Amino acid sequence: MNNDAAQSPVLSAKGIQKTYPHLSGPVAVLKDLNLELMAGEVVAIVGKSGVGKSTLLHILGTLDQPTDGSLNILDTDVLALNDQDLSIFRNKHIGFVFQFHHLLPEFSALENVVLPSLIHGGNPTAARKKGQDLLDYVGLSHRLDHKPAELSGGEQQRVAIARAIIMEPDLVLADEPTGNLDPNTGVEVQELFLNLSREKNITVVMATHNQELASQAHRRIEMAAGTLHKRD
Repeated sequence: MNNDAAQSPVLSAKGIQKTYPHLSGPVAVLKDLNLELMAGEVVAIVGKSGVGKSTLLHILGTLDQPTDGSLNILDTDVLALNDQDLSIFRNKHIGFVFQFHHLLPEFSALENVVLPSLIHGGNPTAARKKGQDLLDYVGLSHRLDHKPAELSGGEQQRVAIARAIIMEPDLVLADEPTGNLDPNTGVEVQELFLNLSREKNITVVMATHNQELASQAHRRIEMAAGTLHKRD
């Protein structure tokens, strides 16, 4: 991870807007959002469905571009990168955890975890060893060769978390990471995200409806109508 991130924001977003065209006129989903994230910080973005939480995460994760505004990650103007350089940057510095896991069903847990490293050109033997270590870290050392269909929802989410951090990213974005989990399993996944912050100094941003999960974050940001309107 980038040690310089401790001295300056891992992420700085200014004036972020996202507008979609519509027959009845432009629809503004995000409206002049400003956000700074520091190394090792856990931030929860809460709000009702449709207020723009997922859209914001997609933009922060460089999966989508804003209509207007600036976005710097690790002092890099990511909006100025071409597609190839942006893909390389994203693979190296940003991890993603989604509500529905997005694990490849034909691959084992270990194969799913090591995939980002192999895409990046990593050594297969070293990637496999690191993947084993990460699955042990998330409590799944006994599930290395199991395919997603053979895992519980909570186990699949743990695999997704291990996959998200194999490249030692500076930033992990999680979209409703406990949305499909029972309360007890959700608490376990919640603790994993907090551990990422404490033990690996990873900045974590979660969009969630789970107030218990949000209450454990260092900061909670509420969204309404595409606007950040309360911070604590």
